[in-house]
Amino acid sequence: MSMEFYTLGNSGLKVTRLALGTMTFGTEWGWGSDKATARAIFDAYFDAGGNFFDTADAYTGGTSETWLGEFIAERGLRAEAVIATKFSMNLEANTPNAAGNGRKNILRAVEGSLKRLNTDHIDLYLMHCWDRLTPPEEVMRTFDDLVRSGKVLHVGLSDVPAWYASRAQAIAEHRGYAPISALQLEYSLAERNIENEFIPFGTRYGAGVMAWSPLASGLLSGKYRPSAAEPTAGRLETVRGTTNPGFQKFNERNWAIVAELENVSAELGRSMAQVAVNWAMTQPGVASIIIGATKLEQLNDNLGALDFEIPSESRQRLDDVSALQPTFPYSFFGSEIQGAMTGGQTVGDKPAGYYPDLNISGKFAGVS
Repeated sequence: MSMEFYTLGNSGLKVTRLALGTMTFGTEWGWGSDKATARAIFDAYFDAGGNFFDTADAYTGGTSETWLGEFIAERGLRAEAVIATKFSMNLEANTPNAAGNGRKNILRAVEGSLKRLNTDHIDLYLMHCWDRLTPPEEVMRTFDDLVRSGKVLHVGLSDVPAWYASRAQAIAEHRGYAPISALQLEYSLAERNIENEFIPFGTRYGAGVMAWSPLASGLLSGKYRPSAAEPTAGRLETVRGTTNPGFQKFNERNWAIVAELENVSAELGRSMAQVAVNWAMTQPGVASIIIGATKLEQLNDNLGALDFEIPSESRQRLDDVSALQPTFPYSFFGSEIQGAMTGGQTVGDKPAGYYPDLNISGKFAGVS
């Protein structure tokens, strides 16, 4: 397999197409990997050529960050490793200012992450989730202060509305702050909603998408099947006890996707997980796919997604079965409307080679 490197968004940070998600490092949440297994997963990923590690201060009560820092230090990999971590969610906070996205909490959280990771800088620091309270001006100013201090090198946003991300990037551009280099968002065959706004925003304004849950919380691995009696019944839980509708994956549309994915996987002689990850990582605007595992064999299977290409006919079948139903305003932008805005002529975007001196794909030439 070949783990290619790509620059993240418009930054100079070079990351591999597959990032290792470490939310599974630790058993505090009643599931996940013990330390020996987590270390084996870490080693296998790095030995396969990966350099991009994703964690968060809230993952397994801080164990994820602590173990990741230990594993990197044990092998002397700090210069090679790209560490992404996140703030926002303090699951043990007993005061509102010890959580969320205000300046006070960001400055508290970054010190805790640096200590647990046993490092003097974080390569990519992300806001974990929109708190619906803190204005982007406050977040971006604090981000910029951290970058200027050297504690953080690049910044990003996770799980935010598109308008918020756009506003944050505009503030950074207008005020000369460190820009948003990454958007960490859910994306898979079963969850394609970011294609409406986030993908166009990211490609136009320099934010690479880091996709989480490319297997739709395990649904696309083939481990779940509909009941003959109740094909849409049940709820898929991966974060135990959650009522978040984003984790409720059992529905008629998704079972149709699973069925077509199974057909394509059989034809290609690949696992369903490999095809699902391959599809997601080769979609426009996607910089890196976050893969997670609780067992070494799961990681090794996911790494196999790098070894093949999905034929165009097979990709079209997957695209068709998972296609989004157009909603307003996108349903309004049809051919009739477009024709009215172009004088009835066919007008496209820039042709290939319009910017001949730029590597539009973002691939880091000479490294694979």
